[in-house]
Amino acid sequence: MEWLYNLFFDHTALQAVIILSLIIAIGLGLGKLRAFGVSLGVTFVFFTGILAGHLGFSIDPQMLSYAETFGLVLFVYSLGLQVGPGFFSSFKYGGFQLNMLGLGVILLGTLAAIGLTFVTPISLPDMVGILCGATTNTPALGAAQQTLKQLGEPTSGAALSCAVTYPLGVVGVILAIILVKKLFVRPADMEVHEHDDPNHTYIATFQVHNPAIFNKSIHDIAHTGYPKFVISRLWRDGNVSIPTSEKILKENDRLLVITTEKDAPSLTILFGEQENRDWNKEDIDWNAIDSKLVSKHIVISRPEINGKKLGSLRLRNTYGINISRVLRSGVQLLATPGLVLQLGDRLTVVGEAAAIQNVEKVLGNTVKTLKDPNLASIFIGIILGLVIGAIPIAIPGISSPVKLGMAGGPIVMGILIGAYGPRLHLVTYTTRSANLMLRGIGLSLYLACLGLDAGAHFFETVMRPEGALWIGTGFVITFVPVVIMALIALRFCHQDFGNTCGMLCGSMANPMALNYANDIITNDNPSVSYATVYPLGMFLRVIIAQLILMLFL
Repeated sequence: MEWLYNLFFDHTALQAVIILSLIIAIGLGLGKLRAFGVSLGVTFVFFTGILAGHLGFSIDPQMLSYAETFGLVLFVYSLGLQVGPGFFSSFKYGGFQLNMLGLGVILLGTLAAIGLTFVTPISLPDMVGILCGATTNTPALGAAQQTLKQLGEPTSGAALSCAVTYPLGVVGVILAIILVKKLFVRPADMEVHEHDDPNHTYIATFQVHNPAIFNKSIHDIAHTGYPKFVISRLWRDGNVSIPTSEKILKENDRLLVITTEKDAPSLTILFGEQENRDWNKEDIDWNAIDSKLVSKHIVISRPEINGKKLGSLRLRNTYGINISRVLRSGVQLLATPGLVLQLGDRLTVVGEAAAIQNVEKVLGNTVKTLKDPNLASIFIGIILGLVIGAIPIAIPGISSPVKLGMAGGPIVMGILIGAYGPRLHLVTYTTRSANLMLRGIGLSLYLACLGLDAGAHFFETVMRPEGALWIGTGFVITFVPVVIMALIALRFCHQDFGNTCGMLCGSMANPMALNYANDIITNDNPSVSYATVYPLGMFLRVIIAQLILMLFL
């Protein structure tokens, strides 16, 4: 049986793969268990690693460092790619206020951590680890560890303090939500406030009764300063057609228009009358509306279309078809001429069957080709992210130059490529399942290594007075900012409780608390607010963890 002992305890490459795989497999299995409606998911890999380290399991230090670093880089870059398309648009409209509230949560927690450093015996590296654990933000811990290595400081204290405070960081947000709901939430706060989403399409029919637009072309009307719209069908004298931009509108024309719901009243003034029929139901059979035209979804699969503006393809005038909507990552976009197309976009095309077949040849519509991940572009993006992370940035007042490091650089590059890659004709498309796979592998590797490294001294630290101080400090950093900003969001910003919960969970990067919020709130506002706040919150916490060490260490 000596071979079996050597397989698990001799420091070899094979042993490292086995130990990490075992930790990840057990952790993911246990993460599916639910207690009081809450499951820890992939976070349980972290605690399984701690237990394995406590039981005496270890791997070669260089192998541990490599696996931890590679997992972190893979995770944060994939995360940046996912949030990149909506990162900058999240600052617009109602998302701006939610992001400012999330920024308040981050700043309060950061100020509390810095202040507690001066009134407690906790060292700054340990306090940064506590801040990362209290806010359940492992990418920020990775950035802090990279900064500590740059400064020649040990990283074990930050990892250990993060591990000790992480459990209450998860539970603290849930406890804060429960307290706010019990003591401060009014019945009016439970009413749904809809998000003002500029991308959410709305379909309506109008009749042309406004003399000011009689005998004018659609092109001329579209440039009169009214909101953006797309005319999908035009009925005249019992005949239906696909109107081009040169089509002249006549009195009593009936138009099927795609716009946004908030712009419908303005278009009613423009055209003259809006019909009462609801065209936004899921069960509408668009092909049954008329016998001559067909509505079909076409997926962009030709790489040469990636990054081009919809209007530059001139599909409407060339083929006599109309593109009414574009579905991208589950979001309906208005098909305006200026919309930049991306690989994987699903276009709703209306026209005659023969014309639609020609459009399919232009756009591709070969779903099979999209299933092959663009691995080359992923690794090129990682390389560029690591290069950015290694660039020294001189900041006045700081003796050493600041570097974004192995966590900050890849997440910045991932966000930039996700947001602007198609405009530069870069093929950045990956299926959602492929992105989730990359993120899952990266995060699991990182958490397993992090837990294994911290586990050797975890329980003895928890039992010491020092451990109790860490836990209490972490709970204060978690609980107090969340409660304060919840009250500000509810009373001063008039956000509903669903939006408030999502904002709190997103700013604290706490998907477990989001699961709880979704269980107690019937609408999807928590998830929408979480997605709006999460990208900025994740990015800022990575940067703040580095700046604290650079400024005060």
